[in-house]
Amino acid sequence: MSFTVGDVVAERTVHLTRESLVRYAGASGDFNPIHYRDDVAAAVGLPGVLAHGMLTMGIASSVVVAALDPSARILDYGVRFTKPVVVDPESGADVHVLATVGAVDETAARIDLKVTFGEATVLVKAQLRVAI
Repeated sequence: MSFTVGDVVAERTVHLTRESLVRYAGASGDFNPIHYRDDVAAAVGLPGVLAHGMLTMGIASSVVVAALDPSARILDYGVRFTKPVVVDPESGADVHVLATVGAVDETAARIDLKVTFGEATVLVKAQLRVAI
């Protein structure tokens, strides 16, 4: 795969449900009740049940990884969390990921990720470096 600054590498919307959160909790071991109980989320001042930050981060990287050649090597990946993903009990939540090439040098391409929930950007400085 060749990389040119500005090119879209991948784009996808991932739908999350409360079941998604319970499954992720089981896999990760993070059973904090703010990720599955409305009453606990409300009691601590949250707008609702939140998706795990690491789940959101993992979804974002998986969109890029799925678009890369299977032999591609990820050199590093980092994000800053800015807004929560609130998962409605009925309608769930849609997380949109847009991955574009931000920079290329002799050894790696930097993939910039725009990760949104509704109108809110939920991850900033979300960047993944891929070996060339």
